[in-house]
Amino acid sequence: MNMKTALVLLVLAVATIFALVCVLLTRGKGPSTCQQQPLEQEDTGGGQSLVFADLSPEEMVQVVRYLRGALGVPLVDASRAKPSDNCIASIDLQVPAKAEVLRFLDEGGARPPREALAVLYFGNQPDPNVTEYVVGPLPAPAYHRDVTVRRYGGTVPYHRRPVTGTEYMDINALIQQELRKAPGFLSACCESDGTDLAILTTAPRGFKSGDRATWFVLFQNTPGTGYYLSPVGLEVLVDHSSLDISQWAVSRVFYNGQYLASARALEEAFVSGLLEVVRLEKAQAETVLGSMRPRQPPRSPGPLQFEPQGPRYSVSGSHVTFQGWSITFGMNPNSGPRLFDIRYRGKRIVYELSLQEALALYGSNCPGGMSTRYLDGSFGIGRFAYELVRGLDCPYTATYVDRHYLVESDTPKTNQNSLCIFEHDAAIPLRRHFSDSQSLYYGGLRKNVLVIRTISTLINYDYIWDFMFHSSGAVEIRVHATGYISSSFLHGQGTDYGNRVGPHTLGTMHLHHIHYKVDLDVDGQLNSLETQDMEYELMQDPWSKQNSMERLYLRRGRLQTEDEAAFPLGAPMPRYLSFASPNLNRWGHPRSYRILITSLAGKHLPTSSPMERAISWGRYQLAVTQRKEEEPSSTSIYNQNDPWTPTVAFADFINNETITNKDLVAWISVGFLHVPHAEDVPNTVTVGNSVGFLLRPYNYFDEDPSVDSPDGVYFSGEQDSGVCGTNPLACLSLTAICAPHLPPFHYRGFLNL
Repeated sequence: MNMKTALVLLVLAVATIFALVCVLLTRGKGPSTCQQQPLEQEDTGGGQSLVFADLSPEEMVQVVRYLRGALGVPLVDASRAKPSDNCIASIDLQVPAKAEVLRFLDEGGARPPREALAVLYFGNQPDPNVTEYVVGPLPAPAYHRDVTVRRYGGTVPYHRRPVTGTEYMDINALIQQELRKAPGFLSACCESDGTDLAILTTAPRGFKSGDRATWFVLFQNTPGTGYYLSPVGLEVLVDHSSLDISQWAVSRVFYNGQYLASARALEEAFVSGLLEVVRLEKAQAETVLGSMRPRQPPRSPGPLQFEPQGPRYSVSGSHVTFQGWSITFGMNPNSGPRLFDIRYRGKRIVYELSLQEALALYGSNCPGGMSTRYLDGSFGIGRFAYELVRGLDCPYTATYVDRHYLVESDTPKTNQNSLCIFEHDAAIPLRRHFSDSQSLYYGGLRKNVLVIRTISTLINYDYIWDFMFHSSGAVEIRVHATGYISSSFLHGQGTDYGNRVGPHTLGTMHLHHIHYKVDLDVDGQLNSLETQDMEYELMQDPWSKQNSMERLYLRRGRLQTEDEAAFPLGAPMPRYLSFASPNLNRWGHPRSYRILITSLAGKHLPTSSPMERAISWGRYQLAVTQRKEEEPSSTSIYNQNDPWTPTVAFADFINNETITNKDLVAWISVGFLHVPHAEDVPNTVTVGNSVGFLLRPYNYFDEDPSVDSPDGVYFSGEQDSGVCGTNPLACLSLTAICAPHLPPFHYRGFLNL
């Protein structure tokens, strides 16, 4: 062996030893845990945001204690109250008047007193009614005032009250009692004695004001699966209008296309052979329609989103800040998520952005399905926003926030982790350009958004409510629908009302309409509504008189009245419609925010319908009105059970008042028609089932504000793009080598059921 060969072998041996040492030293070690980096100090506004903060459990308890001592009438805990009792139905924040709030926030005035809105059912008095009280000041209440007449123009009749959980339990007991009169039929049709059948309410409850008669639909109930896809063909009509439960009765029975007077009549028709019975086998959990149990074992996990240096947003109580954004969030137990005082770069853009209502209107040839028009606010969009599942409903490392409510009980309840906040990488550029002429460079910015999300489960449907904040100054609102479809028993010409999705299951067609309130304050409270759209004009070519061309030009307009600014559902709308400030940007244009709606809404209920006024907000894809304290919401929880004489009729808000240089509100409807199909089993997917709208700056700034984002990327053809100092993307191999700290998985979402 010559010297040269020996040296080569020696070098190789040293290199091998070095590599082995490195492996031994690092074996068993993972990447270091990601460390939180301090956030740049932003004005948190935490103290001022308390004016909008939801009530704490302690405040709710104080209100209950005060009302029990101050009203001078016996109050039964709503969780066990009969219709003939007095009880506290709910307690929520009473949002102060806007003028008071702005004096406090903007002018250094006194903080408005913190107050609660208490809804009471008075069934134990000569004139039963629903009464609303404002109670304050919190945390030590000393006064209450009846605001019912001021809010609604009169008293609220008792029959309009939402149905309580206790009332449903008593109705279920009545139905079970009735079913015992048809043992032979139940055994033949369903292999059941009735006790294992699930019972689903419909709404509204009758045909005229004062009615309280509800169709209930019965389903096979297989534990661990969605019973909504397994109707047995039996439906019962219960009259529960009396305050005396003993007077309630089943007044009608429907089975497989036939209407009968009672369960006893149903049994007699069965015994006499006058009933066409469809015999259903007992469903098994493994094979039943609607089972969500995975059919494949877990494999390698999918991509995981995490922040290598910790969250870049800050949450303090009910207030969140993120790269110039400042938002206060909350939850109304009835109408759901609500945001206040939305600011960008210190300037208020939206005073209030809140969900108002979610309508689901069905078609069927069964009585329960054909009569259903659910107004979900009366059930509780916010109340039924349960705990979110970490890593699926929201990113695993999102910030999770508890929400508290007091409804149908004297004791507050908490939906833990029921709202989440996270920064989302949309995996698409917000903007970019690759320059291949004159000079060579690349410039771009990732589309990262702050997301505030909650999810409501309203019987069978799950609605995902998203509020997103972009670095371009845009606010995006989106709702996704998932969960189970509702269904009817397939009989006769059932497919005129949907598609068959199971052996005896008709997926019933329905429409979803969602309504939002958007109180925009664009560069101040006083705004006007401006429109822009395209037109063509025929003209001679200036350089060639014998020829002509169609020239595109911009048609500008300003709407003057509320009637002009009420755009019917499905009618053409200006492509550009903006809330405009009287103040101009650097280029001489009004500082504005554009409203851009994305919706596939079905047809609105005909205005000739006796219940249409209760949902008259659905007439319009957009309506702009003057803001008024006496018009805080487009609907009412009392509209569900008396849509024939609605407590709040949105159509009355539109009365041709001027909307030029006024404090304005945009009322926005979005929705879609859903004709269920085979792929809606077991669940409706979110793909293709989302609608919403954008609030997008339009000449509000002098340039795109995202130019100030710290996430921008730029490098030229002469630069080494792999150098960290030139291109922040080249730094990721150094800054993102840590492993995220994932908290242990816990779920307590079933505790409050």
